[in-house]
Amino acid sequence: MDRLSSQETELRCSSNKAVGALVLGALFLTARPPVRLSAQGSGVEALAVRLASMTAVTGLEQAMADSLLALVPGSARDRAGNVTLTLGGGNAGGPKRLVACPLDEVGYVVGNLTDDGYLTLRRVGTRAAYPLFDQQLEGQPVTVFGAGGSVPGVVAVKSTHLTRGRPTGSDPVFTADNAYVDVGATSRDEVRALGIALLAPVALTKRPHRYGDRLLAAPAAGRRAACAALVAAARAKPRVKGTVVVAFTVQSLYATNAGLGTVQALRGPFDETKQAALATRYTDTAVETVSLKDAEELERELVKWMEGR
Repeated sequence: MDRLSSQETELRCSSNKAVGALVLGALFLTARPPVRLSAQGSGVEALAVRLASMTAVTGLEQAMADSLLALVPGSARDRAGNVTLTLGGGNAGGPKRLVACPLDEVGYVVGNLTDDGYLTLRRVGTRAAYPLFDQQLEGQPVTVFGAGGSVPGVVAVKSTHLTRGRPTGSDPVFTADNAYVDVGATSRDEVRALGIALLAPVALTKRPHRYGDRLLAAPAAGRRAACAALVAAARAKPRVKGTVVVAFTVQSLYATNAGLGTVQALRGPFDETKQAALATRYTDTAVETVSLKDAEELERELVKWMEGR
């Protein structure tokens, strides 16, 4: 224990008492078969829930892209990792248009593996939407996406016993830089045996929740529902005038919006560009909420737009 800082000791003392139950709970939440997108259950609502169950940390969107490739016949992956589909064929000299939806979300990667089996984190993407963004992680179940599949974990919290009696406000605000993730390992080698290496994606465990009058709550629920509407619109076989390029883009949260830039460079120029998007409540939180009614309306609007109506 001499080699641990006081902050690390507090985190581990609290974590070690609770980690068995928390990791077991996280295991039940994440041990289900991975969500697969298929032709069955392809309505907007079903697609939105399925996409919201998946993780696509910016720059590491390959798994979701693979699912979309299987879902949307005729689609292809470009050199940046975007999934694109061309509808129409320039018939009757019509316009060439682009409709895009970003796949990625703010997330984390493994920054380091400690000697005693904990993971430290680094945030990925542009700066957080608000100063306390990272506090959503504290004490919560997370999923680490290793080479062998998903691994459940939990973000440690400070021991209430060891911090008792300290002046209020004496401890630093929780950020990703002082987060420690417990995956049930006791050494760096045990972590590696789980298939976890540096830069493995990490995100809050996804548990989409439908409530109220057809509302969906989940991290990045707005983006997922908008992409679901675009998938459904593309599958509806609209009678396109001219050419419409449908793009599910990656790396939108980098400063350069690299994925969209690649589509425009490779497939443009375009006469018109549209982004599939939906209004949300509690935006950029773990319970970001979107209306599934709005998602269905967006599908109808996209079909009309593709058909030039």
